[in-house]
This record gives sequence, C-alpha cells and structure tokens, in this order.
Amino acid sequence: MGSRGRGETLMKMNSGILLSLLGFLPLVIPICPVPCRCTTNITDCSLKNLTVENLPTAFRPSAEIIHLGSNRLTSIPNGLFDNLRSLQVVYLQGNPWECTCDILYLRSWLQWQQNRSLYRDVRCSSPEHLQGRIIAYLTEDEIVSTCQHWYCSLALLSQLSLFILLILQGILVILIVVYLHKFRRMTAERPLAARWPLPQAAEGARDGGRS
Repeated sequence: MGSRGRGETLMKMNSGILLSLLGFLPLVIPICPVPCRCTTNITDCSLKNLTVENLPTAFRPSAEIIHLGSNRLTSIPNGLFDNLRSLQVVYLQGNPWECTCDILYLRSWLQWQQNRSLYRDVRCSSPEHLQGRIIAYLTEDEIVSTCQHWYCSLALLSQLSLFILLILQGILVILIVVYLHKFRRMTAERPLAARWPLPQAAEGARDGGRS
C-alpha cells in the first residue's frame, strides 16, 4: 500500500473515532418525537397525557418553541433542554409539578432564562407548604428541605457531574479537531518531501558516489 493509501486509511480511522466520540454528546433528533406534532420550529406536545416516564427523551435541534402544557409532568429529566441551541421558550403550565429534589433541573433551567415572567404560571402543586409557589423563584434550601438530604446531594452531584462531562467532551472534540488539522498538514507535506529530497541527503549521495 502506498503512502497515499495509508493516509486515506488513517483519515477514515480518525473520522470514525471523532464520530464515535460525538455520539456521547447529548442527543437531538431530526424527526418529530412521538406523540408530538411539529412544524419547522415548533414542537407541540401539549394535551398528550405525558408523564416523566413517557416524555420524549430528545427534541428536534431546530425547535424554537416547545409546548409541554396540560400534561401530567411532575419534573423534567436532567439535561433535556441543554442541547437545543435555537430554543426560545417552553410552555410548561398546567402540569402537577412536584417541588422536591427532582425539580432541581427545571428550577435551574428556568433561572437561566432571560424573561422569567413567561414562566409565572409554572408553579408547585406539591408538597403542601410550597403549593402555588413559582418554581423559578424557589430557593435551593426550600427544595432541599422537602426530601432526604442524601437524595438532594445526589441530585446536585449529578448536575455538577453532567456539567463537568460536557466541558471535558468539548475539550476532547477541540483536541481531536486540532489533531486532524495537523494530520492533514503532515499528509500534504509528505509527498513534497518525497519529491524534493533534502540538500544534505543529496550531497551525501554525491559524496558516496565519488568515493
């Protein structure tokens, strides 16, 4: 196999490794999740009797508006909205939100939104002492007090671990891109080096011929 064939083989291997690593990134799907209705930028999953167990695990990356209102959701799975770069608003009203440790991700996501007034109707249904409270304005201590301490610590640790994992994945992807760029430069320079031998090597060959 020539140098060109080896270069193509290595390039395919590196591309395969990159695709495999990208497979570990949070999921988005190009098709409309069941049982929702979709247009180009709107995903409507309202009035579908959805619970945490049968909520779609991913949404279309082009989604700008997601309707999840009037279902039976008590919380939102960790990281569900994190990879939706075009997302502008999620309609969440009309769900029986349980403001225990499972609500920590939703509270955190709501607090990062620029216009919290859009989420004033997203309120706790339970426990009783938090009933009617706006989730975006709950304090961490209020949530932690509703459940066993170890479980809340585990939930917080899970969020922290997910954040660290996303950072490490980003660094890894950058390193792979840099490596592939250097590899392309090396493969491009190799034919030139083979075609034009170094002056020292050529001079050595002439000296050998004289002797």
